[in-house]
Amino acid sequence: MKNLLLLIATVLAISSCRGSERQGTLIPNPSAEEGSGSTVAGWNAETRGGAMIAFYDYEAHEGIRSLMLQSDRPAGGRWMTRVQMKPWSEYKFTGWVKTEDLQARNGKGAGFRFDAFDTEYTGLTGTNDWTKIEFVFKTGNDDSSVLSCLLGIDGPASGRAWFDDMSLELVSTGKISTAVTIDLADRKEPMSEYIYGQFIEHLGRCIYGGIWAEMLEDRKFWYVPGQRESPWQVRGKRDLFSVDRVIPFTGDKTPVLGSDGSGTAIMQQSGLGLKPDLDYNGHIVLKATAGITAVKVTLSWADQSQTVRIEKPAGSFTSYPLQFHSGELTHNASIAIEPEGNGKVWVGTSSLMPSDNIEGFRSDVIALLKELNAPVYRWPGGNFVSGYDWKDGIGDRDKRPPRKNPAWQGVEHNDVGIHEFMTFCEILGTEPYIAVNAGLGDSRQAREEVEYCNGAPETPMGRLRAANGHPAPWGVKWWSIGNEMYGEWQLGHMSTEDFVKKHNTFAEAMRSVDPGIKIIAVGELGDWDRMVLANCSGSMDLISEHFYRQDWHGGGLMTHVKQIPDAIREKADAHRQYRQEIPQLKGKDIRICMDEWNYWYGPHVYGELGTRYFMRDAMGIAAGLNEYSRQSDIIFMANYAQTVNVIGCIKTNTTSSVLDATGQVLKLYRQQFGTIPVAISGETRPLDIAATLDSDGKKLTVSVVNATWDEVKLPVTLLNGTIAGEGEQWQVTAPDDMAANEPGRPENVKISGPVRVSAGKALTVGPASINLFVFNVNN
Repeated sequence: MKNLLLLIATVLAISSCRGSERQGTLIPNPSAEEGSGSTVAGWNAETRGGAMIAFYDYEAHEGIRSLMLQSDRPAGGRWMTRVQMKPWSEYKFTGWVKTEDLQARNGKGAGFRFDAFDTEYTGLTGTNDWTKIEFVFKTGNDDSSVLSCLLGIDGPASGRAWFDDMSLELVSTGKISTAVTIDLADRKEPMSEYIYGQFIEHLGRCIYGGIWAEMLEDRKFWYVPGQRESPWQVRGKRDLFSVDRVIPFTGDKTPVLGSDGSGTAIMQQSGLGLKPDLDYNGHIVLKATAGITAVKVTLSWADQSQTVRIEKPAGSFTSYPLQFHSGELTHNASIAIEPEGNGKVWVGTSSLMPSDNIEGFRSDVIALLKELNAPVYRWPGGNFVSGYDWKDGIGDRDKRPPRKNPAWQGVEHNDVGIHEFMTFCEILGTEPYIAVNAGLGDSRQAREEVEYCNGAPETPMGRLRAANGHPAPWGVKWWSIGNEMYGEWQLGHMSTEDFVKKHNTFAEAMRSVDPGIKIIAVGELGDWDRMVLANCSGSMDLISEHFYRQDWHGGGLMTHVKQIPDAIREKADAHRQYRQEIPQLKGKDIRICMDEWNYWYGPHVYGELGTRYFMRDAMGIAAGLNEYSRQSDIIFMANYAQTVNVIGCIKTNTTSSVLDATGQVLKLYRQQFGTIPVAISGETRPLDIAATLDSDGKKLTVSVVNATWDEVKLPVTLLNGTIAGEGEQWQVTAPDDMAANEPGRPENVKISGPVRVSAGKALTVGPASINLFVFNVNN
């Protein structure tokens, strides 16, 4: 039965640009005439290690200047610029090239290339006077590309080449009549809820400075206070400061503050954030010589301060409570530790948290995490796990040793270990997914970690767990063996042949403790995947895949957005092909765990890898969720990487937190997108459209991502069902595609809705928008 559902309306004029100011079919500075000093306006040079020389030259086809590349030995490099175009269009490119002694390994030599488009590119070798190069290409669903001037189009080259007088001519633009049919009876396999998983790693400000509420950095003194790397400054009489490396409280050193009649050594840490009118609680571990009469711990902000005075600290390490109450909001409070009397004080460690913390976690961040409602969290890495000893993270938190982060910058405080992670999961009502160290670690460590989490209290590791305060096993189901072991950047990197043996050894050891665990193997498209699937299919339940995308190909909105669904589809298609090619997969259903996926580009505003996300990134994530619905038969789990600050969907400062642009999408789709994909046919261009039913089949959600700068008319015909009453429209909205959210400020990218919509009436899908239309249906 057919039923005309609705019109998502106004007028469509295919364009990749927002109005005339964004319209761009011309190449910027196409003859390199504009520039100053060594800079060429609109162009960037990429020399890849310095073998290539790139500059402008006063050798021109016309005018006075051109772009030039030179290398004495085969090398890669280019001049590059971004060009915006119309999607589903045909263009003719013209440019001029001159060469001198150009030698190319692959024969094509110097020429031009649009990175986003496959076409037959022409190059020059040898010595040639100015020669015109022309080619025609189609843009497909891209609205931008990087244009490159290359010494070697398809590989390293040597010699010299000049590039000048480039032009781009629009030959034709396709006319599109968008219209789709949704068949409620043609249902695909339900989406797994694990698609909405998250990933947290011990990296940057994801856990420390993000999720965890501890305010004091390097509280166990990995760095020597007063040195450049340390957040602790030494004030007062510095020659009364020393470090005890003989009998430290924890780690390999303990700072010692001296006091005598001539002065006092004082330790201080600044840059602390205080929310207004809130208690701050903590403790400090001290021991002192007999002549110390007191130790003052002072919290200061603006023109206010509060002091906790510890009288006659003991001669052995003892923990003393700290409590303060804040006044006004500040991000630059400081804490100081100052002895009084004559003698020395050893500062074993200290801690300070806001009183509204939840089991040590920031309450504001926990609230946002609950809004995301992720069903599973992957932890502790990532690259980090390949150098992590999980036993460093158990026992008395103050006594756990600080370590240099094995994979990233900074210090691993070991304040968050297995117990804290499991508490985190219990607070959120989510499932844990633990990666074991298959880099520098061995199968014994992995087996013991499984036993620690899942073994009975009578087992060796179960007894240790009980001694650390948790007698009952946690029953962790999801485990991965290693992380990205194919990569040269990975600690313990090894060949595929060696890794498949290691994986199987680990899996056997881990399942000897708990046969019911689900094991995820390290995957990477290509030969690695084929080897792992052929040799480990009996010792795995899922296979991991990772991808990140950047702001490539000119920064056009449509091109930027489509990178995410394209990457998901590439992984899914490859694994379907593996099932046809690899005999060992016959009768098995090993699906994909996409346990790292995201955009990753731009400056690190929120600490290490702390990139900011914009509305255009949110649109890509929404299109990615649409694609996951289309690949529900092959992708079982996905873990957005990472959750907080580090390429994260939540951003924090010392007192506030906010869902970044991508976080708004993850929250909205988790709440409103259905679980049973239904078939869509017809002309979807220029939109990304997906449709799902809820688990009862009574509610239809149509997800529409519009990555054009125009409003789009979308007739939708419904088969095998009818609409029952009015529907709702939900959106993620923003002032423009480069809007982002910042903690402590009003949201620019936000969820809006619901707005009531009626079947059969015109609905608007605005430019650069994310939309969910939700209808009750009879079928």
